[in-house]
Amino acid sequence: MSEKSVEGIINIGGKPVVERRATARGRVVLQTATKAAIDSGSIAKGDVLEASTVAVLQAVKDTPRIIPHCHPIPLEGTEVDWSWEGTSLWCTVTVSAHYKTGIEMEALTGVAAGLLCAFDMVKSLEKDAGGQYPGARITDLEVVEKFKGT
Repeated sequence: MSEKSVEGIINIGGKPVVERRATARGRVVLQTATKAAIDSGSIAKGDVLEASTVAVLQAVKDTPRIIPHCHPIPLEGTEVDWSWEGTSLWCTVTVSAHYKTGIEMEALTGVAAGLLCAFDMVKSLEKDAGGQYPGARITDLEVVEKFKGT
């Protein structure tokens, strides 16, 4: 049997506290009728953007519980932006803090949770006759920008 040493939480004790900011984005691709239902506020589960923004904020704060190697970071701000490009609903999340380690995982986790919440709220409209989701997809999850002060 081979032995394997696995690093726990990385020691950041000697790193300086600096200003940090990260922006991530992603999108959920939906049908035209689903976009219209979101825009008109006629989704049975409620306001998609409002609920999905709450999901973003919860996920950003809970990132260390979701991603094992993330440090708990005293976040100072979170901005959430929703925009349409055709039938793609884009979510952009920017998080900020003064800390010893990066915060891009918080931004990415927030985007992912926001898009998952939006999809959950509209999935009944996205199903085909066989109960499948032929066109709906969450894509393009990426870090758009990362800032580290000195």
